Amino acid sequence: MELFIIAAVGLVIVLVISILLLFSDKPIKHIIAEIKYEIIYNVVGSKALLEDIVLREKNDSAEIPMGKGKVALITGGARGIGVEVVKKLVERDVHVIIGCRNVSSGEKVFQDIRQEGIEKGDVKVFPLDLASLQSIKSFANMIKSKYSKIHILINNAGKMFGPYMETEDGFESQFQTNYLGHFLLTHLLLPELKAAGEENSKSRIVNVSSCAHLVGDIDFDDINFRKQYIASAAYAQSKLAQILFSNHLHSLMKQENAPVAVYSLHPGIVDTELFDGTYLKKLAPGWAIRMLFKTPQQGAVTILYASLSHKLENHSGTYLSNCHIMPPCELAYSTNLQDKLFEYSKSLLGIKLFGKE
Repeated sequence: MELFIIAAVGLVIVLVISILLLFSDKPIKHIIAEIKYEIIYNVVGSKALLEDIVLREKNDSAEIPMGKGKVALITGGARGIGVEVVKKLVERDVHVIIGCRNVSSGEKVFQDIRQEGIEKGDVKVFPLDLASLQSIKSFANMIKSKYSKIHILINNAGKMFGPYMETEDGFESQFQTNYLGHFLLTHLLLPELKAAGEENSKSRIVNVSSCAHLVGDIDFDDINFRKQYIASAAYAQSKLAQILFSNHLHSLMKQENAPVAVYSLHPGIVDTELFDGTYLKKLAPGWAIRMLFKTPQQGAVTILYASLSHKLENHSGTYLSNCHIMPPCELAYSTNLQDKLFEYSKSLLGIKLFGKE
């Protein structure tokens, strides 16, 4: 039944988008490229939905231990999956730092947690806008002045699709918000992550990516998609970049014998605000969304598993989905592409030595 619904919804979406594009004033080459991406996206998304349906119940038994004494920093912890991650971390007696644009929203998250009767843990909220490199630097300086150790960094905040926009720093908004901003934040906080790690209890960097990386590529000649903007292609690029970065950083930490583990993951197809403006949410009936999509609570589980599970202690550099280690796309394994993107990102940000003061 679920397979039929997924196929039917996907076909309707592809047909509607194709018709709309054919009547647009875009060049035919651009239209064909967008239709191609929609078809591929629906194939990849359908596979991910089926995987979620088969495996989501097994997530209930995922090992997510207590984290008393740990400090976890999450970006985008004031909405969507992030709210549920914060709640579960607090339940496990973790001190949580939320970096988000709207501080009052983050503070309300903590108020709601306390009103539910959860007395463990703590939450502090500081302003962070990943679309501003200056905001990231100010945020990092604030955190470094207050915390000497960070045990868990969850790079969770994200942006998906929408019209073409550039940040104040001149980068395509999805590329900076999803990837480049987190690259800079990780660089700035790496000393505190190293300080928190121990040989048998490494600190953790958790990069929340997406199954969309499977259709991604890195266009070094037009990283901002100024020549031909396709929202889904830009999103896929940013999500592939996160995994390439994760794999490369894992290798660096291993070479340095640093007590820092790095993971990337797909949280699932989750019913959050990220999907609100998409054709999928506009065209699919509400009952189908509720049946097929994960709830934010279910979407948070793999993030929590990557952040705390003892079972992953010796599995740094892996990609997770539904609390299982899964293979990412072939491009993610390319050490040449990892190296190239890493050096390119450092150049964009003016970083000489990654993770050094």
